[in-house]
Amino acid sequence: MTIPGPRVLNLVGFLCCAGLMGFALFAQHFLFLDPCPLCVLQRIAVISLGAVFLVAALHNPSAWGARVYAGLLALAAAGGVGVAGWHVRMQNLPPSDVPACGPGLDYMLENFPFRDAMQMVFKGSGECADVVWSFLGLSMPAWVVIWAAGLGIVGIWNNLRKQ
Repeated sequence: MTIPGPRVLNLVGFLCCAGLMGFALFAQHFLFLDPCPLCVLQRIAVISLGAVFLVAALHNPSAWGARVYAGLLALAAAGGVGVAGWHVRMQNLPPSDVPACGPGLDYMLENFPFRDAMQMVFKGSGECADVVWSFLGLSMPAWVVIWAAGLGIVGIWNNLRKQ
């Protein structure tokens, strides 16, 4: 069995990210699970990862360009793993350590400087600690950690491998 070329695997990576976002939108609009501020940042990371995969698939770069895409994929995946990992941490805090519920991300970005808003997001709020959906015993942020890490590793390998 031969492994598909980088262009095909970059397209598959994009399709995986599109599927993840499709499920996130399904969960929001049909299961009525509104995203918390950390969920919104995870969506941004997955969209960024998918955008890099798509551009890499369309561009089909040479060796130098493939290294650039590998680096961009690493950054997007690391961002997704970092935010989702922080979210998983919030979900596993003892109830006494869970912060009080705070304002939504839109409100924070409109009314506070960006740096202050991000500090508030990562401080977390009570809504971020709630596990409102799980599959195979893992919450949605835990699945984002798995998918972002897996897609990042495969994307880096795919764009750095010799043809």
